[in-house]
Amino acid sequence: MLDTTANLLIVWHSRTTASKQLAFSAHQGAKKALEQLQSHTRIGVNCIPAEQATAPQLLAADAFLFCAPENLASLSGEMKAFFDRHYYALLNQINGRPYGTIISAGTDGQGAAKQVQRICTGWRLQLVQAPLIVLTGADTAESIWAPKQLSPEQLHQAEELGGVLAAQLTLALD
Repeated sequence: MLDTTANLLIVWHSRTTASKQLAFSAHQGAKKALEQLQSHTRIGVNCIPAEQATAPQLLAADAFLFCAPENLASLSGEMKAFFDRHYYALLNQINGRPYGTIISAGTDGQGAAKQVQRICTGWRLQLVQAPLIVLTGADTAESIWAPKQLSPEQLHQAEELGGVLAAQLTLALD
């Protein structure tokens, strides 16, 4: 069997480090899963901030993980700007590719998760697993803006989702 190459792209935005921690835990989980899999597929895993993501990087990706905070019941501005910059340029060019979502939120997260799902439905991406919503409990101005320290369990959930996406990509291409 011939070796093939595939790419998992993790795009994240974070102001208080919660989403960044989750993105890098997912990255670590994808790498760990790939070490354990016996596959003829070589998977590259890239983790980039939303403001640095380019259309060529997105087109080169075979799967996606979007990591962002929820602000005021919606995606953070920079993550929404990422989707705004790339939505029409990629329309009908990335159909069918698998994706996952991680949302960090104070007490809810559903609004941002639904927003990502609507955008990804328009791109015709295939959801691999229900969105992971990680709640920090932040509900005051001070706690919302404070740097976050997530629990090992929260980081482990993100690591697992990264592993699931890498495994899904491997199985799809083997």
